[in-house]
This record gives sequence, C-alpha cells and structure tokens, in this order.
Amino acid sequence: MRHLPVSLQSLLIQCAALVLAALSFWLLSHYTTMQPAVWQFAIVEGLLAAMLSRKMGQPAWWLPLHFAFLPAVYLARQADLPAWLYLAAFSCLLLFYWSSFRTRVPLYLSDRKAWDALACMLPRERSFRFIDIGSGLGGVPLYLESRFPNGRFAGTEIAPAPWLISRVRAAWRHSRTEFLRRDYATLDLGDYDVVFAFLSPAAMPALWTQVQRQMRTGSLFVSLSFEVTGQRPDRIIPLADGARHTLYAWHMRTAK
Repeated sequence: MRHLPVSLQSLLIQCAALVLAALSFWLLSHYTTMQPAVWQFAIVEGLLAAMLSRKMGQPAWWLPLHFAFLPAVYLARQADLPAWLYLAAFSCLLLFYWSSFRTRVPLYLSDRKAWDALACMLPRERSFRFIDIGSGLGGVPLYLESRFPNGRFAGTEIAPAPWLISRVRAAWRHSRTEFLRRDYATLDLGDYDVVFAFLSPAAMPALWTQVQRQMRTGSLFVSLSFEVTGQRPDRIIPLADGARHTLYAWHMRTAK
C-alpha cells in the first residue's frame, strides 16, 4: 500500500477507518447500553484515519485532512447548505490544488525571512537568470526582482488560481518577471543560474535527478525546508528553530 499513489492511499485509509469505526461502534452498542451519536462516530473515524495516515508515512499535511473530512461532511449536512455551495467550494479547491494528488506538492507559501536569506546568495555584480519552481502566488521572484536589477526572474506554477494571481500581481507592478503555467519537470533547468524550490519531500528525489542532469557547472540550486536524501548541501542556512525553516543550497559541479 505504501507504493500506491497518495490519492489512492488516502481513499483506502478513509474506507478502512470507516469500517473500523463502524465495527467499534457496533460492538459498543451491542455489548453495552451506550448509543453513540453520529457526531461522535465522525470524530472517531477522523482520529482513526489520521492514525492510519501517520502509520502509512503520508506527508504531515494529510493528517488534519483525514481527521477533518468526515466531521466536515457531517457539519455540512447539519447546516443544510445549498448544493451550489459545494460545487463552488470544490471548484475553488480545484483551482488552487490542481495537481497536488499527482505531484504530492501542496500549496506552500514562503515568508520574508526565507526571501531575505535567499537574496544573500544571489550575485549583485553580474547578470543571472532565476526561476522559482512551484512559485505559488509569485512572492519570491517579485520580491527579489526589485533588489536585483541585473537579474531575470521567472516562476512556474501548474495550479491555475495561483498562476493567475501571480500574473495579475506582476501586471499591477509592471514587473518583468515571467510566470509560466507549466510543470517544472518539462523545463530545462540548464537555462537558469539559480533554481529555487519549496515543494515537498515526495518531490525531491525526482527533482534532484533533473537538477543533476540539466543544471550547469557553477549554477545554484536552493531548497526551502526539504533536503535531498543522501546529498550533503554546500550551505545550510537556518531561518528559525526546526528543519522546516531552513535553506539548503547546492553548487553544481558536474557539467550538463
């Protein structure tokens, strides 16, 4: 089951948690005088799903999703919301998390500490090309562009809503930053001097393979929060307590 896509894993986890919760409540009602309420069943199912998710080694952000799924369904039913509201909510989530089930990369947003630390790594005296892969709302390249007039900045994002927001922000600022709506796996990273990523642990092995294959000697690869297993970084810059707030940088030494 660990080798299945995370979306199928999650479906099986929810089904297993539903069965376990139903069996537990049947035994409870059969051998005791207790008659649990539906909301109690939803909470127990959510706890079981979160525990199974942790046991399966899913990314940490799946745990609250598993826990909240059935209670959210129950609350929505109790609220008697109109049907169009469900469609609107689903469409909004789809626009922001277009391919998260396939790529296993949720929408992470970096902060000003990371941007400032990244700025310290960029050259000030020469021109360079920079790309943020999985650029979200475009904050990183838009922030850096005003500080590095010699740089050419780009971002790539596959989810429609963040990409559109990035384009609107760039147009509003009259920015030269180019925002692409493309999967970074289809790009040639050798076209860039600096590649920045804030993705997820699941994406790092394939990304590192692409980086090694495409990036030129002397170029720089920087990852926020997520290391590459078995690859010692050339620089480690802690931004706050904990590995989740750390920049990892590798200087490419192997020719493309």
